[in-house]
Amino acid sequence: MASMLLNTMRAGSVSPSWAVRLGARSLSTTAQLHAQVQTKSKKTLSRPGVKNIVLVEGVRTPFLLSGTTYADLMPHDLARAALQGLLQRTGLSKDAVDYIIYGTVIQEVKTSNVAREASLGAGFSDKIPSHTVTMACISSNVAMTSAVGLIAAGQCDSVVAGGVEFMSDVPIRHSRKMRKTMLSLNKAKTLGQRLSLIGSIRMAHLSPELPAVAEFSTAESMGHSADRLAAAFGVSRVEQDEFALRSHTLAKSAQDAGLLKDVISFKVPGRDIVSKDNGIRPSSMEQMGRLKAAFIKPHGTVTAANSSFLTDGASAVLVMSEEKALAMGYKPKAYLRDFVYVSQDPKDQLLLGPTYGTPKVLERAGLAMSDIDVFEFHEAFAVSSLTSDGKETVQAFAFLGDCVLLICLVILRCVFVFQGQIMANLKAMDSDWFGQTYLGRKSKVGAPPMEKFNLWGGSLSLGHPFGATGCRLVTTVAHRLQKEGGQYGLVAACAAGGQGHAMVIEAYPQ
Repeated sequence: MASMLLNTMRAGSVSPSWAVRLGARSLSTTAQLHAQVQTKSKKTLSRPGVKNIVLVEGVRTPFLLSGTTYADLMPHDLARAALQGLLQRTGLSKDAVDYIIYGTVIQEVKTSNVAREASLGAGFSDKIPSHTVTMACISSNVAMTSAVGLIAAGQCDSVVAGGVEFMSDVPIRHSRKMRKTMLSLNKAKTLGQRLSLIGSIRMAHLSPELPAVAEFSTAESMGHSADRLAAAFGVSRVEQDEFALRSHTLAKSAQDAGLLKDVISFKVPGRDIVSKDNGIRPSSMEQMGRLKAAFIKPHGTVTAANSSFLTDGASAVLVMSEEKALAMGYKPKAYLRDFVYVSQDPKDQLLLGPTYGTPKVLERAGLAMSDIDVFEFHEAFAVSSLTSDGKETVQAFAFLGDCVLLICLVILRCVFVFQGQIMANLKAMDSDWFGQTYLGRKSKVGAPPMEKFNLWGGSLSLGHPFGATGCRLVTTVAHRLQKEGGQYGLVAACAAGGQGHAMVIEAYPQ
């Protein structure tokens, strides 16, 4: 499939002017940020006999580079902070919630049901059930849609959903041989048995296991998948760098303008108060162009410059039936409307969830691309690379003013977030051939207009705590609809295993 994509795309199925259009639009950040979308006279998606479900509020901790201010915490500490921030922002009573759901990806073994531990720590009633879900980078999307399902089914009226990821301290296991030996030691009944087991330990037993981010079903690192996808769709290194620069520049403008209102201040125990994301650092095309390929060397296009940083953070949203929200005196931010989950080939189409999800959710909602005023796509995906000797040097970077700082992390596995994925999705959506061949359509889906797309930055610049990003996307759409005067927004994201999610959000009447 990859070779078919490569040959067909290069043959001209994708407009050659696409990159020029993107480049021309990508750096006009001031105009994009302050442009007001004119409110259009559109139908509402409210349906007779179907309960309206609303987003009342959404908050998140600042998203920070892993290993910085949050380094000494645990995942439930961040989740608790987000829940407490939601309580403070809404004035919600701690016993007024029917259910709490959290998403996470790499679980802390001491708090496997992080939703329960965080809710108890935040002071919620111990009578409120809580559970944790996981679906890679769309884990908090699953938490939110689970909340929607509970309310739609009449089981609940008020649900808190959220997500958390903590990459500063991931669980590292002993090798399987060492684990077997330790379990046997625990069962040994005599000193001789214990000494015999201890004597069987070899150096190979001491090699640790880190969480793997490579696809289990294909055994391929996601970095290589990203480079292959970029090649198949003709996504150049320059295009990826331009998009990365666009993301950082827009995020910095939004942060300076005070538009990231979902971010709460958090007093880190024993440390300072943090009140803003610390990974937003615009640079220049020249500086970004100096970095080498990270995965397929020397000709790959995925680099540290168009990749994100390992991120710690948590998010939380309050979801209610419209009737309940109004009865409690709340003014909702948005309606949560139709949503879909999609899944496709985890090898050659691992990262194309938005391309498959967008037309399906629009069809369910009875909308066209032209009806959408605000697009918020998850800008990337996590990838991993492992060399043959079990060690790797991964270049992660941060922009410090006008300087590029390369941080070399020598560990068994590491995580990257990259831009080739989002660029490939945009090209696939703008391809008649792809729409006809893989989506069963008569023509292309159509790429989102860049003047409506991720105008306050995205995962590349704001950060991507795997389990928490979905709530950020939905809350950002709600805030942008309010700010820009639009009616409909669309969220889309990919996830490991070749999966994806898309949701339509409707502005609440102002």
